[in-house]
Amino acid sequence: MAIESIRLYNTLTRKKEVFKPIRKDRVGLYTCGPTVYNFAHIGNLRTYIFEDILRRTLEYAKYDVRHVMNITDVGHLTSDADTGEDKLEKEAAHEGKTVWDIARFYTDAFTSDIARLNIKKAKNLVPATRTIENQIALIHELFKKKYAYETTQAVYFHVPKFKRYTRLSRQKLNEKIIGAREKVITDPEKKHPADFVLWFKSVGKFKNHVMRWPSPWSEGFPGWHIECSAISTKYLGQPFDIHTGGIDHINVHHTNEIAQSEAAFEKPLAKYWMHGEFLLIDAAKMAKSEKNFITLNTVIQKGFNPLAFRYLVLTAHYRSKLNFTWKSLESASHSLEKLYEFIRELKTKKGSGVKKSDMRMHSVVEKEFRMSVFSDLDTAGALVNIWDLVRAYHKNPEAYNPKTILDILYDFDKILGLGFKNVKSETIPAPILKLAMLREQYRKNKKWEEADKMRQELQKHGYTVEDTPEGPRVKRV
Repeated sequence: MAIESIRLYNTLTRKKEVFKPIRKDRVGLYTCGPTVYNFAHIGNLRTYIFEDILRRTLEYAKYDVRHVMNITDVGHLTSDADTGEDKLEKEAAHEGKTVWDIARFYTDAFTSDIARLNIKKAKNLVPATRTIENQIALIHELFKKKYAYETTQAVYFHVPKFKRYTRLSRQKLNEKIIGAREKVITDPEKKHPADFVLWFKSVGKFKNHVMRWPSPWSEGFPGWHIECSAISTKYLGQPFDIHTGGIDHINVHHTNEIAQSEAAFEKPLAKYWMHGEFLLIDAAKMAKSEKNFITLNTVIQKGFNPLAFRYLVLTAHYRSKLNFTWKSLESASHSLEKLYEFIRELKTKKGSGVKKSDMRMHSVVEKEFRMSVFSDLDTAGALVNIWDLVRAYHKNPEAYNPKTILDILYDFDKILGLGFKNVKSETIPAPILKLAMLREQYRKNKKWEEADKMRQELQKHGYTVEDTPEGPRVKRV
C-alpha cells in the first residue's frame, strides 16, 4: 500500500496530478532507451537519472514497478523524422564493423554507464530487433483500421485521419517542419507531408540496407516509432501508467507513438507522460549531431566520481534546463565528498540509544524529504533536507544517536542513489595519526607555531585535521 500521495507533472494535461495507478499498488513504467550507434552523452544520461529517480520514488512509496526500456538497434534515421541514413549503418561503415557489432558494443557501453551512475536497469531491456513480429502485427492492426497505407517505398501512418494527433505536443499540424534537411529524398506517393513511416521497404536508397526482415509489404525494416508502441504493449499492456523520455521526444516520437497505438487499439497508450529537460553546454543543447557532447568516460578520465555527475543532476529539477560546466561538476563533487565525509564521521561515533531528539529529528526530516520528492521529484529540495540534517547534527552532536542519523541517510538514499551505504570508514596511516597527536600536544601546551607546522606537514601528505569536542579528527583533504 502506498504510504502517501505522489504528485507528478503530466505533459499530456500540462499540470501536476495526484498519481493514481491503473492497478492498485502496481505501476507500469516505460522509458525510451538509447539508439546504440554511439556512446550515450551526459545529456542523455541526465534523462535516465530523472527516470531512475522516478522509479526509486515509486518503489519507496511501496509500489511494485514493472520497468520496461527499449534499445533502438534499427530504424532510427539521422533525422528524428523519416529522412537521412540509418544511424547504425552509418556508424558501422565509419568504424568498419557490422551493424550487429556496433549494436552490441554500444549497448554494453550504455549498461556500463548506467551501472556506474547507480541507475537501476530496467527489468525488461528490449532491443527493437527482437520484436519485429510484434511490430508487423501492430502495422497489420493499423491497416485493418485504415490508418496505414502502402507506397512503392514504404508503409505510412496517415496522420490527418487521427484527429487527436497533436494532443500531446499542442503543435499545429501546419507548423511541423517536413523535409527541411538537405539531401532529403521525399516520397511523391505520400498522402500528407506529416505522414510517418511504419515500415521501410528495401528499395531505392535502402535497397542495400543490411538489417531487413520479410513482411507482407516486402522485405524491409521498421520505422523508429513503431518499436516503442509494440514493445510497451507487449510487456505492459495498453494502457499502462507512465511513459517517459526527453523533452525532444514530445513533438515527433511520442506524438507518433500515441497516434499509432491509440489508432490500433482504440484506447489510451499511457495515463501519464513525463519529460526531462535538456542538459546544456555553453548554453546550447548537448547533442551528438552538434558534436558538442561529453561522455561519462570523459568525466571519469578527468578524475571525477560518476556519482558526482548524478549529484549535479539532482541539484536541478528534472523539468528545468541545467547548464553543465566543469566548475559546476567540481562543486557537486566537493559537496558529495562532504556528505561521504559526514557518513565516515558518523561511523566512527558510538551512540547511546535512541533519544527523543532522534525521534523528533527523524519525524521532521523524513516528512520534509518525502514532501520534496513526492512533489514532482523535487530532488533539489531533497538535498536541502539532507544538508539541514547535517547542520543540525553538527550544531548539537550530543543530542543525536549517530546510528539514527545514518539510518535516515541510508533511507533517503534509496531514492537519491548516491551510494551512501558504500562509503567505507577510512583507515588513517599510523605516521599521519602520529603527526596529528604531536600537533595536539603542541596545542595543549600552547605552542601554536609548532602546532601550525604539524598542520602544514599533514597537508603535504593530503590530510587535514579538525578540532572537535571529542578531540582532533583527521581526514583527507
